[in-house]
Amino acid sequence: MIKDDQNQIASGPENRNARRSVSVRYGSREVIIGGNAPIVVQSMTNTDTADVIATAIQIKELARAGSEMVRITVNTPEAAAAVIAIREQLDKMDIDVPLVGDFHYNGHTLLNDYPECAQALSKYRINPGNVGQGAKRDAQFAQMIEIARKYDKPVRIGVNWGSLDQALLARIMDENAQRAQPWSAQAVMYEALVTSAIENAQRAEELGLGRDRIILSCKVSGVQDLIAVYRELAKRCDYPLHLGLTEAGMGSKGIVASTAALGVLLQEGIGDTIRISLTPEPGGDRTREVIVGQEILQTMGLRKFTPMVIACPGCGRTTSTVFQELADRIQSYLREQMPVWKNIYPGVEGMNVAVMGCIVNGPGESKHANIGISLPGTGESPAAPVFVDGQKTVTLRGEHIAEEFQAIVLDYVKSHYGKNNVSA
Repeated sequence: MIKDDQNQIASGPENRNARRSVSVRYGSREVIIGGNAPIVVQSMTNTDTADVIATAIQIKELARAGSEMVRITVNTPEAAAAVIAIREQLDKMDIDVPLVGDFHYNGHTLLNDYPECAQALSKYRINPGNVGQGAKRDAQFAQMIEIARKYDKPVRIGVNWGSLDQALLARIMDENAQRAQPWSAQAVMYEALVTSAIENAQRAEELGLGRDRIILSCKVSGVQDLIAVYRELAKRCDYPLHLGLTEAGMGSKGIVASTAALGVLLQEGIGDTIRISLTPEPGGDRTREVIVGQEILQTMGLRKFTPMVIACPGCGRTTSTVFQELADRIQSYLREQMPVWKNIYPGVEGMNVAVMGCIVNGPGESKHANIGISLPGTGESPAAPVFVDGQKTVTLRGEHIAEEFQAIVLDYVKSHYGKNNVSA
């Protein structure tokens, strides 16, 4: 925390190490959620899980984009039977990302009837509002927890305000009615979400599931609602927390809403794993939600995933689209290289590249980056100075500036990162 006489400016999360940690494994791959471990980015497929090839391909794409766990729907006998085949396909492609099974309504039956599915999954997600009704609820919840214990699988108890346990909600409403000053309907909803998560976690512990095998979430779709619920949840338990808006929305709305909510909570140290639940455009790329999650964490200084490209927004001085095209090209190039670079050039994910459009801020911004280029604006001399670690090294001209600058970036990566400067 940086302090002055009048203000306190938060410099980042300070209380994440108060959370317990949970290990999620597949083979030799281990993902730690909670404690002081890095915040984990995860995602979920939208293929029919029974379609083994389509699901395995999408999981591979999500994993290569940086999803550190991938959740899949397990809702039918066909889907449960497909899980082991999906895992085998991923193994053939050398994709060791842990798989999380998402269960609603019939999870107790599927996990019992398909033990290979129960074993192949690395983690289960249970929604306590969709486990069962009445007398069946406790028995079916207990059955799922027993299977998690049997195969030593961690469980996320994921409460969602669209599918709250109605009996619990009715109980809390009755309690509220007895108060001298009843809470608002909104406050009652918040309390029901938090109470459901904590009571079900306690029930899982009573059934023998280790405290270090439980993760909690309370998903809502409103920004202020999410902030309020997670602040309260974080106060009242020390389980690691899965964070994200449910049904965040499509396009810029979903991105803005998720960023607004998660930015506040992450800055307060709340959240151990995140998912950005974007509705993809028809035919859209599912990996976008992974990239958005990574960029939230990286721009907040919480993790580093891929070199960042700094680019100006453009103005009347930059009527040409050359700098925009170059910025897009370099950003795409860097992200495409990361699956390989992260193994042979450790540290490269922290590199900054500036692609600027004119002389106003171009040279200065470029000097602050590891590598920067200041392209000529409208009416400027047709020359593009390149800066490396604050020093001007070359001026590019002509029709091949993009190719030449990309080569300079690659040379910088080879000479500054990795053991013994291993070549790509």
